[in-house]
Amino acid sequence: MTDSAGPLTTVTLLEMHRPPERYPPIPMGPHQLALLRCRDMPLHFYRYIYDRVGRDWHWTAALFLDDEQLARRLKAPDREFHVLYMDGAPAGFFELHRFDRKECRLLLFGLMPHAIGRGLSRWFLGCAIRAAWEGGPRVVSVETCTLDHPAALPLYQKMGFVPVRRSETYGMPISDEKRAEVLLHR
Repeated sequence: MTDSAGPLTTVTLLEMHRPPERYPPIPMGPHQLALLRCRDMPLHFYRYIYDRVGRDWHWTAALFLDDEQLARRLKAPDREFHVLYMDGAPAGFFELHRFDRKECRLLLFGLMPHAIGRGLSRWFLGCAIRAAWEGGPRVVSVETCTLDHPAALPLYQKMGFVPVRRSETYGMPISDEKRAEVLLHR
C-alpha cells in the first residue's frame, strides 16, 4: 500500500541486553579480510562507503549533509566507524553511536553489493556487536525497516537482538541523524 508520501514502511527497534556467549568465527574462504577502526574518516570516503553500502536500501540522509555538518558527525566523540576490507578493497562498514554509558546504537551496518552473498554477514555483524559492547553499555540497540535488505531483521534476531518497538510510516523513515536525536530524548 502506498499514498502520495510513498510506500508504507515498518520500522523495528531491536535491543540486546547482554553480550552473546559466542561470536561467529571468521569465514573460511578464498577472501582476505581485514576490519579496521577508522579514527579520522575523510569526508569523501565516508560519502563513498555510505553510498555504496546504502544505495540499494535507500540510505540518503548523510548524503545531504554539507561538509561542516558531516565533519561534526565524523569527529563526534560518541561516534565510531569500522570499515571492512575484502581482498584489499572496501567491502562494508558499521557506525556506532554511544549515547552514554547506558546505550550503544548500531546506527549503520552493511556490506557493499560485491560482498553480499559471500558468507560474511553473520561474522561481520558479530564484529559490530562485539565492538558495541566495548565500554560496557547496559543495552545495544539497532533499528531496521522494510526498506533494508530482506535478511536484515532475521539476521539481527538470529544474533540475539529482540524487537521492542515497531512503527509504521509512509515513505522513507526519518534520517539516521534525526532518529538518533529522537531516541536520545525518548
